[in-house]
Amino acid sequence: MTSPPPPEPSQPYEAAPLSRRLSLAQALDTIVSRIASHHPEEDPGMVREAYAMVEQAPADVPLVDALDTAQVLADMRIDPPAVAAALVAPGVVAEAIRLEDVERRLGSEVATLLEGVARLATIRWDRIEEEAAEKLRKMFLAMAQDVRVVLVVLAMRVQRMRALRYVEDSPERQRYARETLDVFAPLANRLGIWQLKWELEDWSLRVLEPQTFEELRQLIAEGRGEREAYITGVIRTIADKLEAEGIKASVKGRAKHIYSIYKKMVQKGLDFEQLYDVSAVRVITERLQDCYAVLGIVHSTWVPVPSEFDDYIAKPKDNGYQSLHTAVIGPEGRPVEVQIRTSEMHQLSEFGVAAHWAYKERRKQKGLAEDRFMVLRQLMDWERDVSDPHQFVEALKTDIFEDQVYVFTPAGDV
Repeated sequence: MTSPPPPEPSQPYEAAPLSRRLSLAQALDTIVSRIASHHPEEDPGMVREAYAMVEQAPADVPLVDALDTAQVLADMRIDPPAVAAALVAPGVVAEAIRLEDVERRLGSEVATLLEGVARLATIRWDRIEEEAAEKLRKMFLAMAQDVRVVLVVLAMRVQRMRALRYVEDSPERQRYARETLDVFAPLANRLGIWQLKWELEDWSLRVLEPQTFEELRQLIAEGRGEREAYITGVIRTIADKLEAEGIKASVKGRAKHIYSIYKKMVQKGLDFEQLYDVSAVRVITERLQDCYAVLGIVHSTWVPVPSEFDDYIAKPKDNGYQSLHTAVIGPEGRPVEVQIRTSEMHQLSEFGVAAHWAYKERRKQKGLAEDRFMVLRQLMDWERDVSDPHQFVEALKTDIFEDQVYVFTPAGDV
């Protein structure tokens, strides 16, 4: 039932992508193997064919970039057409691979995805002019039909941000990181893809504020052993009480990511030592009703902090995120943050709209990801109402790229 605390936030930055730890052939085999395990009913052969297209491209297309981009989607269990599109995408964007050839060798589904990817990937978000704004509007309408377009674009962005650690600093490097933080991390958040959101945020901070990033990483590392011992004790207490009540659940430690720590310090004017949720506890249950039972057990074990309770199950976030959040005064009088959710809620919180594409049988279920497509459907409504593409861009910034937006309903409610 219990498991040790997770790696601290600093550790993911030392792990290299598959293509830097394995040979290119081994990296491709690993990606294909992952796809086959998650999609046994589908032929992963198109992924190998996509790789062959990159190898045979007339211009120099970095195979490492192609594999690393595909790895991001394979790790998220996305289907073969999207992974194949991710492999070929760097070549298509660089105009080294033609869409006509993609359609001939990989099929119309992959070609259609890549047509959207190419348009969206070439937009300079810091210089939205009329032509680009018009392209942007059309692309978000395309996303409403097939959100895999933006999943591929986000995968390309993650790959590039990972690679920036090997690139000497420059104004272009700074611009790219700022664009990632201002546009693509919030977009991943709005689509509920937490896994990509935190990685884009952390890599951006590492580029934009390298000294701050390194200082936080060192502070986190210094207290790691003591924090792990403390959280392990809290985990054991919760797990024992749940077992006594016959509640099946997984209780784990949860490390906060560096950008979220930085953001909280800035917003609340706190020093690192004043933060109590650098690491926390997450409880994942099998049944919805058990979430509230677990909450009752946690609150009866330690004194809750009233101002730190949020019920995102009853009132989900705009991106569909659901969970119970609470904080209690734990052992030794130290505050502890606890998150409680079902396994399905956890899957959706990690992968967002991407979870909709994880399994073929799930895609046949209408309405599975309805909440997460709400924002995209709203964009379609705006397309009918907004004739000026610049107005569309401003509306997009308001709805997608702001943390909180308040709107009036037809009934006059906020």
